[in-house]
Amino acid sequence: MPGEASAARPFRKILVANRGEIAVRVIRACRDLDIETVAVFSTVDRDALHVRLADTAVCVGPPAPAASYLHQQNLLAAASITGAQAVHPGYGFLAENADFADAVGRCGLAWIGPSPSAIRTLGDKTRAREAAIAADVPVLPGGPAPASLEETVALARDVGYPLMLKAAAGGGGRGMRAVRDQTGLEAALDAAASEARAAFGSGELMLESLVERPRHIEVQVFGDSFGRALQFGERDCSIQRRHQKLVEEAPAPSISSELRRSLADAALRLARRVGYSNAGTVEFLVDGDRFYFLEMNTRIQVEHPVTEAVTGVDLVKLQIVAAAGEPLGLPDGIETSGHAIECRINAEDPDTFAPSPGTLRRFRPPAGPGVRVDSHGFEGGAMPPHYDSLLAKVVAYGKDRAEAASRMARALREFEVDGIRTTLPLMRRIVESPPFAKAELDTGFLDRLEPVGEG
Repeated sequence: MPGEASAARPFRKILVANRGEIAVRVIRACRDLDIETVAVFSTVDRDALHVRLADTAVCVGPPAPAASYLHQQNLLAAASITGAQAVHPGYGFLAENADFADAVGRCGLAWIGPSPSAIRTLGDKTRAREAAIAADVPVLPGGPAPASLEETVALARDVGYPLMLKAAAGGGGRGMRAVRDQTGLEAALDAAASEARAAFGSGELMLESLVERPRHIEVQVFGDSFGRALQFGERDCSIQRRHQKLVEEAPAPSISSELRRSLADAALRLARRVGYSNAGTVEFLVDGDRFYFLEMNTRIQVEHPVTEAVTGVDLVKLQIVAAAGEPLGLPDGIETSGHAIECRINAEDPDTFAPSPGTLRRFRPPAGPGVRVDSHGFEGGAMPPHYDSLLAKVVAYGKDRAEAASRMARALREFEVDGIRTTLPLMRRIVESPPFAKAELDTGFLDRLEPVGEG
């Protein structure tokens, strides 16, 4: 019948409930599947690349995210008036909002992501920790912070210092505080709870042992509606600033094959325990040969291209196929080949990290063998001050890590941006540093980074 999906074309039309590079990425995946797309935009994004690339575009409000990209009624109305059959949330904004996923379903639309129940379980750190324990996935000593200060002091004493406080209802580094001893506990509790309430609407906190300078390694998982779950290998995301990832790579270098298998098996146990479907990422803190569950992100990750590079699987297209109720059509053992590295290029001052909005007077991304750039940038395009500062993701692939790193260094040198400040100089310093070449990676990498000549 007209308008119905077919095996070759899972949906006829998809609304992309996002902006920036991920909206562009989803639109391109839809185009590969011969699916029409609907872009949504705020008034400040009227000339944005995702708007230009989509088949249809609908303005959903003024620049403030709460009045546009987070305005659920406006987004659902846009889907309705354009005849969209499904909604892809990308990452950020409403991607991990279970209420929005529910609302999409009530409107008769397909949600391209995990079930609302999975989002609720895994989006709450307390419930996610319980699910991990039930799946026999290692967790750090700790638990939910009690309501009273006296009980929290007692729990902290049992767990032992140093410890980490973190928001139970969200992540991204917000609502997190390291506590070295009892004298700093009360102030840290107040600060973390206040920040968590402002960011997530809940001041509930988790309290866990602090691992000093761990590696941050995550496993890409994927489930379908038939109860099948696959893992696509791991990514190392240890190079961070204030819990925000800067560089990611796959596979994780310098880990044993036994640890690699254990991480993958643990991720699959958790995914199967909660009946997970679509794309998700299980994140771990790794300390030597020991690892501990950190969280699970119930969406496509910013860094998914490195996994695509080493597996040859288009994860965004797979999301769409799985959301249409089709089987994954892939073997249990996903083979990987070569090595891939991703550098995030943000519209920020490379020294102070202050946002640098403005107009791109020059935007010349790199190219050549083994280089991919995912971006919404173009010459004359704007980087508005209202949204995330991510401008581009540079991905370099090679037969091994050395070749991937060499190609990344070349790509970063070729990348030309003018009109705004970016983190390109910092990325060059990282990739050209001796510790990076030796894969001496942990979350304290940036603190130890020495300046190198810009050449």
